[in-house]
Amino acid sequence: MWEEVVWLLVLALPVACVSWTVTHEEIFREPREWLQERSQTCNRWYQRKFCYVWTCEYCFSHWIGAAFVALTGFTLLLQDWRGYLIAWLALVAVANVYMSAYNRLRVEIRKERAVADKERAVADQVDQRDDSEDDSPSIGATFADGSPKPR
Repeated sequence: MWEEVVWLLVLALPVACVSWTVTHEEIFREPREWLQERSQTCNRWYQRKFCYVWTCEYCFSHWIGAAFVALTGFTLLLQDWRGYLIAWLALVAVANVYMSAYNRLRVEIRKERAVADKERAVADQVDQRDDSEDDSPSIGATFADGSPKPR
């Protein structure tokens, strides 16, 4: 039983990786955009659905999961067709948990990066303001030795 669980957790990684890469990453952007457009403009419903599958990580993970179950012969709980069905659906579920976690991690990283960029911009503005104040004498300005600067 534990060996099956390990297989499920490990096999879900490449399913999630392939599904995410095809449906989100830049390397497949052009075909994905073309398929996205076709998924809305094809005349026949099955053509629209075929094109849509390539743009939805949840939908696409079903096909990738089925391919991985077929390639590996992975079954879960039972050793007949029901084991393949359970393995396929469980594999898709775990892969989608992985993809959701990865997506959440990317959102957190972007958020932290945006906060850091904003703090850096504010610090740069303060530094620029301090530099401009140093260049022009102000009321009560003093020399390095503490004596007052003339007005």
